[in-house]
Amino acid sequence: MATSTVRKKQDSKNPRSTPDNFLLGVAKVAGGTVLGITMLSSSIIAGGLVGLAISFRNLPDVRVLKNFAPTETTYIYDVKGKILDSLHGEHNREVVPLERISPDLKRAVLAIEDSHFYLHDGINPNSIGRALVANWRSGGVVEGGSTITMQLVKNLFLSRDRTISRKLAEAVLAIRIEQIFAKDHILEMYLNNIYWGHNSYGVETAAQSYFKKSAADLNLAEATVMAGLIQAPEDYSPFIDYQETKRRQSLVLSRMEGLGWITAAEAQEARATPLLIGQPTAWKSSELPYITEAVIGELQRRFGEDAVLQGGMRVQTTVDYSFQRMAEENVAEAHQRLRARGLYADQVALVAVDPRTHFVKALVGGVNYKESQFNRAIQSLRQPGSAFKPFVYYTAFASGKYTPYSVVEDTPVKYRDGSAYYEPQNYGGSFAGAMSVRDSLIQSRNIPAVKLGQAVGIDKVIEICRTLGIKSPLDPVVSLPLGSIGVTPMEMAGAYATFASNGWHSDPTIIVRVTDSSGNVILDNTPKPRLVLDPWAAASLTSSLQGVVQGGGTAPQANLGRPAAGKTGTTTSERDVWFVGYTPQLSTAVWIGNDNYRPLGKGVTGGGYAAPIWRDFMREALKNEPVLQFPAASKFPRPKS
Repeated sequence: MATSTVRKKQDSKNPRSTPDNFLLGVAKVAGGTVLGITMLSSSIIAGGLVGLAISFRNLPDVRVLKNFAPTETTYIYDVKGKILDSLHGEHNREVVPLERISPDLKRAVLAIEDSHFYLHDGINPNSIGRALVANWRSGGVVEGGSTITMQLVKNLFLSRDRTISRKLAEAVLAIRIEQIFAKDHILEMYLNNIYWGHNSYGVETAAQSYFKKSAADLNLAEATVMAGLIQAPEDYSPFIDYQETKRRQSLVLSRMEGLGWITAAEAQEARATPLLIGQPTAWKSSELPYITEAVIGELQRRFGEDAVLQGGMRVQTTVDYSFQRMAEENVAEAHQRLRARGLYADQVALVAVDPRTHFVKALVGGVNYKESQFNRAIQSLRQPGSAFKPFVYYTAFASGKYTPYSVVEDTPVKYRDGSAYYEPQNYGGSFAGAMSVRDSLIQSRNIPAVKLGQAVGIDKVIEICRTLGIKSPLDPVVSLPLGSIGVTPMEMAGAYATFASNGWHSDPTIIVRVTDSSGNVILDNTPKPRLVLDPWAAASLTSSLQGVVQGGGTAPQANLGRPAAGKTGTTTSERDVWFVGYTPQLSTAVWIGNDNYRPLGKGVTGGGYAAPIWRDFMREALKNEPVLQFPAASKFPRPKS
């Protein structure tokens, strides 16, 4: 709390303070004789109300405010601190300490709401007297006479019914609060809790909404607008009636001038100052919806929905705003090019992961979020086809029984699979006979992949997939090596990222860290890489996958002119086409398909359609990155069989 130089008469049990030196003017307003009468009246009325307190034994215990934490808005930022989204329920609020609120705003609020705030004990006898007369004449409650402390009580504890009993309860609780809390603390709670209009609760959120600036930076003109809103925020809102806003502002300025807290010149200057009005921020849409949706999902799994909407979290993501925008534009443009080529694919999804950290760098769940909010990057399970084969080939290398130059037969074969027989076929229907394991992967031959899967064990392949972070259901069927199961682009990019790091793995994440509104860290995703793959086997796989791009394989259109490895994927009936590839700095999965699983067309392949999208994105993503080499398998000992 701010330390004041002016203090009301106090005792050791009830410290009082005032915010800033401007409240020296309070003493001037009160005057010696008036102040004495006011304080005497206050004591008499306070004594009477304390007696009435016996009748209010069921009132809330105001001591709970010592640990009171109002609901706060959660904010999501990009990796550099740019705000992407805010999450809240009914109350859009950011709590700030009193010293981070403009002095102009504090005195404007006091002037219009409770100019004797630092002189009374929770109730103002003069205001109560006026209210009693007005209410007696009308036969009901038409005037409140509430102090700021009483308003705080009403906001936190009581209903808004305009009844005599409620007003008495309000007064009793106000006195109790004043006995426990310092004035600055009460004012801080008040400013952070009251409603300012357009779903903004608390002064900071309101300042950001109305003027696009922090409450600490409000000038006198803006502060008096804000203070004028409190009585009826929507009625006086500049978003609704600018002229009424200016009329109300002028009233606040006149009150401050009359109190001697500002000069006539300052009041006139504030009236003449143009207001640069912002816009309501409570329900503003996300800057990067595919990213923030993924973040919200992860937060809710860890903390629960209520904590996310009310806990005031500050969430730093792994994504750079400009990089993500580039990825989204790349996907949208690629989709248009596909249409121009006559390929009527509904959707394209892309996920990029940094192998050094396993931080998600880009995540694009479709070609146009406004038209479809389904996030295919993390929600859609699609068959990867031959892009699944590297998991089988790595398992073979890690077994110690195979090298890239071991021989495998690409010849007809038939397996019993449950109650039926399964006879794998190569794309195009031909057979190559005896060939090296490396060449069978480069050429994406199906039969060698199935034979290797049976040789090393499908259960072992599934185990490797789990190690690499693939959590989607994987049935131990004979056709699994050909990608006959559904996975997400996120799972594929994350798994390939571990190949790119030569076996070092961290759990892929889109969140760097989460703090509470006070800066305390509640989630820290600092990478903790662990070696989960055999280095020789991983390097041997990468060397083979480089041939897919640069050595006469199925994806020459993915060639970047720098070391890169990857694998195409094309499913039966061409319903899904993929290219998943990596450099030492970035692993990226690209998927093309239709949401209704309609075939894309005969002859459509991952190498012909997905690989060019991958290439264009990677060139842009890596344009400022140095060219790095993959580690050679010869540097590592070969595993024993």
